[in-house]
Amino acid sequence: MEPQNLTLVSEFFLLSLTEDPHQQPLLFGLFLSMYLMTLLGNLLIILAVTSDSHLHTPMYFFLSNLSLADISVSSTTVPKMLVNLKAHRRSISYAGCLAQVIFFSLFASLESLLLTVMAYDRLVAICHPLHYLVIMNPRLCGLLVLVSFSISLLASHLQYLMMLQLTFCADVEIPHFFCELSQLLSLACSDTSINIILMYFLGAILTGVPLSGILYSYTRIPSSILRVSSSGGRYKAFSPCGSHLSVVCLFYGAALGVYLSSAVSSSSRKGAVVSMMYTVVTPMLNPFIYSLRNKDIKHVLWRIISRVG
Repeated sequence: MEPQNLTLVSEFFLLSLTEDPHQQPLLFGLFLSMYLMTLLGNLLIILAVTSDSHLHTPMYFFLSNLSLADISVSSTTVPKMLVNLKAHRRSISYAGCLAQVIFFSLFASLESLLLTVMAYDRLVAICHPLHYLVIMNPRLCGLLVLVSFSISLLASHLQYLMMLQLTFCADVEIPHFFCELSQLLSLACSDTSINIILMYFLGAILTGVPLSGILYSYTRIPSSILRVSSSGGRYKAFSPCGSHLSVVCLFYGAALGVYLSSAVSSSSRKGAVVSMMYTVVTPMLNPFIYSLRNKDIKHVLWRIISRVG
């Protein structure tokens, strides 16, 4: 059966981060700075990986794709929020809202899957070091990224089809600073029971399976690290894992915080503040986590900066 767009509204109204007009310029400056730092940090990671042949390894290939996903997640939501803050309005068109639902789902799912792929990469590097480059060959690396993107694309397309089935009967105010399917389902005046079941099923698959893969990898990695005789060798083996684990904890911790805040608190504004962790703060911090703990990245970045200076 072909989905039909039965919506009776042409635009939605997003949550205002503050009702005080004097605070809006401050929030605009804050989030603009954070967004620019996100763009700069992640673009520098991508530039460093692509410009230096020593970083043409599976780990850095996946890292550059993660940086691209971080830029995309932020660019899906933050620019519209900045426009609304600057223009003192809260509206978003139906097409714009639909685009946010699709692209946010696509890139958030992609980030989750890439973190799992990176955990598998670390598992192979530490547990099978002699066969690492044979196993993690360029063809497999490209295939892993392609499969991750395809799964994410399928999930976002399903959310697109779900939203096309929703009916909105009046001016709709979304209690969030961007369009998210779960919020739209709660505001629709059509029957959403099947959509809700499907949404939770997708969430369980796209969160539970990647997280299980990451946990499995890190249950096997410590025993292999402990078999390394020298402390320097153990540190060298665990250092990339430390950066990856920090990003994983930040990503899934923020997602868990959003879920708990929506379950415990009825305040829309508090929920929106927590949501900013994985849409604004996490993509901004990821480049710092990887660059500060990684000598190779730091060396290449300083070389690029010195050339520009």
